[in-house]
Amino acid sequence: MSAKQGIRIGFKDGSRIVFRLSGTGTVGATLRVYLERYEPPNGHHDLDTQAALAPLIAAAEQIAGISDRTGRSAPSVIT
Repeated sequence: MSAKQGIRIGFKDGSRIVFRLSGTGTVGATLRVYLERYEPPNGHHDLDTQAALAPLIAAAEQIAGISDRTGRSAPSVIT
């Protein structure tokens, strides 16, 4: 990731949350939230994605307060 292109929060287990704006300005920009969870080779790779990322989703919401700030209860796009 390029310098000054977002906020990256790393966790001891290797997981991370990245917040960054996408667009040309702050008005009408899209907030992108990237969630990555480390799972060791012998880990639980068959978990549902939403279940596996639930702790990071909750942490991202607590840190950024996205629901309170935007009035949205869910993202408009999940990829």
